[in-house]
Amino acid sequence: MPSISLVDAMVSTSPKDKKEKKVKNQTLMETLGSDPLSAGKTKKESKSKKESRKRKASDVEDEEEKSETSSELVEPAANSKVKNGEVESEKKKKKKAKVEEVVVEEAKVEEHPNAVSKYRISEPVKAKLKEKGIEALFPIQAMTFDIVLDGCDLVGRARTGQGKTLAFVLPIIESLTNGPAKSSRKTGYGKAPSVLVLLPTRELAVQVHADFEIYGGAVGLTACSIYGGSAFRSQELQLRRGVDIVIGTPGRVKDHLERKNLDLTSLKFRVLDEADEMLKMGFVDDVELILGQVKDLTQVQTLLFSATLPSWVKEIASRFLKPSKKTADLVGNEKMKASTNVRHIVIPCSSNARSQLIPDIIRCYSSAGRTIVFTETKDSASELSGLLPGARALHGDIQQAQREITLSGFRSGKFMTLVATNVAARGLDINDVQLIIQCEPPRDVEAYIHRSGRTGRAGNSGVAVMLYDPRRSNFSKIERESGVKFEHISAPQPADVAKAAGVEAAEIINQISDSVIPAFKAAAEDLLNTFGLSAVELLSKALAKAAGYSEIKSRSLLTSMENCVTVLLEAGKPIYTPSFAYGVLRRFLPEEKVEAIKGLTLTADGLGAVFDVAAEDLDLFLAGQENAANVKLEVVTALPPLQEKVQRGFGGGGGGGRFSFGRGGRNGGFSDRRNDRFSGRGRGSKRW
Repeated sequence: MPSISLVDAMVSTSPKDKKEKKVKNQTLMETLGSDPLSAGKTKKESKSKKESRKRKASDVEDEEEKSETSSELVEPAANSKVKNGEVESEKKKKKKAKVEEVVVEEAKVEEHPNAVSKYRISEPVKAKLKEKGIEALFPIQAMTFDIVLDGCDLVGRARTGQGKTLAFVLPIIESLTNGPAKSSRKTGYGKAPSVLVLLPTRELAVQVHADFEIYGGAVGLTACSIYGGSAFRSQELQLRRGVDIVIGTPGRVKDHLERKNLDLTSLKFRVLDEADEMLKMGFVDDVELILGQVKDLTQVQTLLFSATLPSWVKEIASRFLKPSKKTADLVGNEKMKASTNVRHIVIPCSSNARSQLIPDIIRCYSSAGRTIVFTETKDSASELSGLLPGARALHGDIQQAQREITLSGFRSGKFMTLVATNVAARGLDINDVQLIIQCEPPRDVEAYIHRSGRTGRAGNSGVAVMLYDPRRSNFSKIERESGVKFEHISAPQPADVAKAAGVEAAEIINQISDSVIPAFKAAAEDLLNTFGLSAVELLSKALAKAAGYSEIKSRSLLTSMENCVTVLLEAGKPIYTPSFAYGVLRRFLPEEKVEAIKGLTLTADGLGAVFDVAAEDLDLFLAGQENAANVKLEVVTALPPLQEKVQRGFGGGGGGGRFSFGRGGRNGGFSDRRNDRFSGRGRGSKRW
C-alpha cells in the first residue's frame, strides 16, 4: 500500500503545475492550427471535428502523463530533478509528432474524391492541369477516364459546359503514351495519325486542337486541325509530315481523304464531338463515309460525345461502336437539360426596340464580364454589332482568319460583346462569359440549351436573357422540353440602368488621381455658388454625364420602346379578340390615337388587353376613359400574364422590323450536302 500513496503523491499537481499544463494545452492547439498541412482547410469546420481534435489532443496528453508517471516511479528522486529539463523537451517533441500524425490523417480524409492525383495521369500532364488551375476532374471526366483508358468504346452525354472535351483528351493522351495504344502508335516522319476527332464547327476544332497541344504537347504528341476557310496546302503539308492527332470538320476531312492526304489505316481512336450538331448542319453523309473507312471495329476505339441523343446519333452508335460499348449519361431522364448554374430570364421586346434595349441589358446583367448576343441571321449579326458600342460580329460569311482574330480578341478582353449566329453556340469555352442574350426564341430546344450554355461553365454562374415579341413568339415548348423555368421580368427601366451606370461612373471617378483636385477646385466652387444646387445634386449630374446620360426616358414594359408607357384596358366583360379591344378604345378616343397604339396583346385570363401609348398621349387616354361606361385604363407597373401566339412551329419568325429575323433563306450553312432522313427538316430550313 505504501506504493499507492507514493503514486498519489507524485500524480497530484500543484497550482503551478496546472498552469504549466494549461499553457501546454494552448501550445498544442496552436500547433494544430499552424501546421502547414491544416492551413488549407476551410474555416467553416463543424463543431464535431473541432471536438474530435480536442479529444485526440487530450488523449495524447493523457498518454504522456501516464508514461511520465511510470517513469517517475522507477526513477530516483535525485535523477528526476537533474533530468527534468530533458524530459520536458522530449515530451513536447512526442506530443508534436503525434499531433502532426492526427492532422495528416484528417488531411487525407478530406481530399477531393475526383482529385487528379487519384487517376493514371502522367506527371507532365498533371503539371499542365495544375498550371490551368485544375485540381480535380469534373463528373463526366471522372466517370469516363478509366473506361476510355481501359479500351472501351463510349457514348458520353452531359450538360453543356461540363467538360466533355477533356473527358476524351486526357485518357487518349495517356493511352498513347503510357497505355494500351502506346505499342501500336506510329513514329517518325510521315507517320499516320493514331487519333481522329470530328467536330461540327471550325471554332470548336481550333479549341480542341489547342487542348491537345497543351496537354499532348507536354508528353511529346503532335496534333493538327483541318477545316474549311483556311489554306488547304498548309494542312496537306502537316499531314504528309505526320502527326499523332487530327482534329477536323467532316467536309475538310473528307476532302483530304479523297486526295489521299489522310491515312486512317493506323487509327486507334476516333472521336465524334457534338454529334447531334453535325446532324443538324447536314454532315450525315460525310460522317458516315469517314467512319466507314475503318472496316474492322476491333482495331479502333470509338468515342461519341453529344449533349442530346436524336435518332441518327443512336444509329451511328449502334453501327460504328462495338456492342460492348459503355454509356456515361449525366443527364438521363432529368427534366432539366440546360445548365443549372444559369439564371434563365425572358423579357418582352418588339423587334424595333432591340437595338435600344440590348445595351441596357448588358449594363445591368453582364457584371462587367463578356456578353454573347445571338441572332438568327448573318445580316442581323453584322447590323446589330455595328449598333452596339465596341461589339464585333461572328458568322459564316466572315473569312476564317478574321473569325480567329475576332475570337482571340474576345477571349483576351480587347472587346467584351460578341454578336453571333449559331456558329458560336456549340462547344466554345470562353472564360468569364457572364451574359447570353438571344434576340428571339430559337426554333428548337437544343439550340436554346447550347446557346445558354455558353455561360455558367465550369461551375461558374451566369445569366441567359431571351427576348420575345408577345404577339408572335411562343416559348412554352422550350420551357417544357428543356426543363427551364423562365423568370418573367420587364425590361430594365432607365432609372435602373442609370443606377448601374452610376456605380460604374463612381468607380471611374474614384480612380482619378487626387492631383487634379487643385486644378478644378475653383471651377467646382463656382458651380456650387452659381447654380444654387447642393454638392450632392451637382455630383449626381456629374455621374450622369460620366455614365453617358443627359436625361431619363420612360420605357414600355410590353415592347421595351423608349418614351412609351404600357396601359391595361378592361371593359367589364371578357375581351376575346384584339378587334374588340380596338372597338372599345374608339368609343372615347380619336381614330388617329387608336391607330397609333403599339403591341396590343390580350391577357392570359381573357379579361383585358395591354398596349403601349406614347408618353405624351398618356393623359389623353386616362382622361378619355371617363366618357366610356365600364371602361378602365391604368398604367401597369408589372406586366400581367399574356396569351401566347399559337404557331405550327415555334420561336420567332414573321413580323417586320429591324431585327425581326423572318424565316427562310440561306443563313450561313457550312455545307451544301444535307441529309433529311433524320433531321426532319425541309428545304426551307435554316442553317447557321
